Amino acid sequence: MTLVDTEHKDGALWLYLNRPARHNALIQPVLDELYAAIKLAEAEKPAALVLCARGSSFSTGGDIGGFLDHAGSQQQLMSYADDLVGSLHDVILSLLAFPAPVLAAVNGPVTGGSTGLVLAADMVALSNTAFIQPYYSEVGFAPDGGWTALLPEKIGTAKALEIQYLNTRISADEAQHFGLATHVCAPFDIEPKIAEWVTGISRRFAQTHVATRHNVWDDRRRKLVKERLDQEKARFLDLIARPETLAGMQEFTKQSA
Repeated sequence: MTLVDTEHKDGALWLYLNRPARHNALIQPVLDELYAAIKLAEAEKPAALVLCARGSSFSTGGDIGGFLDHAGSQQQLMSYADDLVGSLHDVILSLLAFPAPVLAAVNGPVTGGSTGLVLAADMVALSNTAFIQPYYSEVGFAPDGGWTALLPEKIGTAKALEIQYLNTRISADEAQHFGLATHVCAPFDIEPKIAEWVTGISRRFAQTHVATRHNVWDDRRRKLVKERLDQEKARFLDLIARPETLAGMQEFTKQSA
C-alpha cells in the first residue's frame, strides 16, 4: 500500500494522502512519498495539481506517536524531528514552486503542520465539516508548517497570533471568511467543485498560469518563506528536546486515546 496515491482526472493530477487509519498523520515515509510525487508531477505538466486525502481527515499533522517512538534519547528525537519538519518544509516549498495551479480538496480536519499543505494551495475547497487548528500550545511544540511563516500574511498578524495563543478552532465558514478557503461545501460536493475549477483552468492558456504563479511565488518571495520556515524548524528543535515537551506529548497522547 502506498502512503500517497496518484490519480489522473481530466488533465489534473490528484495526490491523495493515504494513511486514513491514523488520520493521515505525517511520518517520514508519507512526506518522502509526497515530495517524490510532486517532483514527478512537475515533469508531467498537468493542468493543475490537487492535494487531497483518504478517510475522514485531511491530516492531523506530525504523528506524535512517531515522535514518542524516537524519544529514547535526545539525539534520536532531535534527528527524527529535524528530518520530519525539514521534509514537510521541503514539500511546502516544492508546492509554492510548482509550475501549475495547486488546488486543495480538504475533506476533514487539518491540524498542526499539515496546515502548510493548505496554505501552499492557490484555491481550497473545504468540507463544511472540516476545521483547522494548531494544537502546538497543547503539547509544547513550536509552530511549524508555515503557521508563523505563511499564516500571518494570509489572515493578519494579530489574528494569527490569537489563534495560536488560544488554540482556536477555525471552522469551515471562518476559514472562508479569513481567506483560507475559496469554497465551502458538503463533503460529496468537493470533488465536483475541484473538477469545475480544473475545467475552467484547462480552457485557458497554461503558459499564463505558469507566468502568474511564478510572478506571485518568485525566487525572492520563496527565499523569504524558506528563511522563515528554517526559523520555525530551529525553534521546533529547541523545544522538542525539553523534558516538558516530552511530558506534553505523553499527556496529549493519553487524552487522545
